[in-house]
Amino acid sequence: MGWWRIGTDSLAGSRFVVSPLAETIAALKILHEASGSHPGERAWLARHLPSYRARLAAEPLDALLVGAAIGRTWNADFLTPTPLGEGEQSFEEEVEAVRAADPAAAVPQLAVALGGPVPEPLCSARDLPERMAGVLTWVWRETVLPEWPRRRRVLEADVVARTAQLVRGGWAAALDELCPGKMRWLGDGRLQVNSREYPPRSVDGGRLLFVPVTASTGWVSWEGSERFAVVYPCAGVLADPSGPVTPRALAALLGTARAGVLVRLQTPKSTSQLVALTGQGLGSVGRHLKVLLDAGLVRRGRAGRSVLYEWTEAGAVLVAAQR
Repeated sequence: MGWWRIGTDSLAGSRFVVSPLAETIAALKILHEASGSHPGERAWLARHLPSYRARLAAEPLDALLVGAAIGRTWNADFLTPTPLGEGEQSFEEEVEAVRAADPAAAVPQLAVALGGPVPEPLCSARDLPERMAGVLTWVWRETVLPEWPRRRRVLEADVVARTAQLVRGGWAAALDELCPGKMRWLGDGRLQVNSREYPPRSVDGGRLLFVPVTASTGWVSWEGSERFAVVYPCAGVLADPSGPVTPRALAALLGTARAGVLVRLQTPKSTSQLVALTGQGLGSVGRHLKVLLDAGLVRRGRAGRSVLYEWTEAGAVLVAAQR
């Protein structure tokens, strides 16, 4: 298994980062695999996969490049640069790190990703980082940017949830839940980052970043000994915009919007999470929560600086009865 040794200072100074580039890379991976893990992802694929395939068909070298860079067990390093972690950057700022990668290092990195020889058309090319930046820019503009406000709300909501989990259960609980089955806290300053047999790395003294994406994928990256990033899929309940089905009778009783808020509170969620999940405005969600609180259907509690809402027994009984 691959694991990192994380010093106390690096762990204490770690932070969550929202990255438009990471979200775009994750979208590229879904398009490449042509497979979605939930209804929302599959609907997104149905809308964008034909145009993506047409884009690659028009540029066969780009198609070959994407297939090589997204390796079986490892991504080419120039595809997944590590975020700076110094405030949120725009996609245009972040993608410059891909474009500025050393062209001479691109082919060796593709060989690592492929685990074998690199096809000759790629070996002869001298503009592979520039080409990859062009593919990512197309994916961003055509498939991610149109719905970036919703995606960003989802990612920010996930950060709120992870931070609350960190306050309640500590680092071990928070890290174990980032990538279940792949990542876990081993104790003694060791974090398993994947199930592959890679050499351990020391993060002591470096900046540790956690980067959520809405896709069901993840990876790790690092920049020397300065920055290390764990890109992880945000909670499925957040990633899938379809959400739980609201019973018709409950919608008739409470109103569709208010019932939509209530059915999502089986597990604790913040106001910002509910805004991301329901697509309703902050003011509307706040009003619905006040009515539900006054009716005794939900309760609220504090986790660090976050206020979380969840069902009371009465709320759980009401939702179960309507279902």
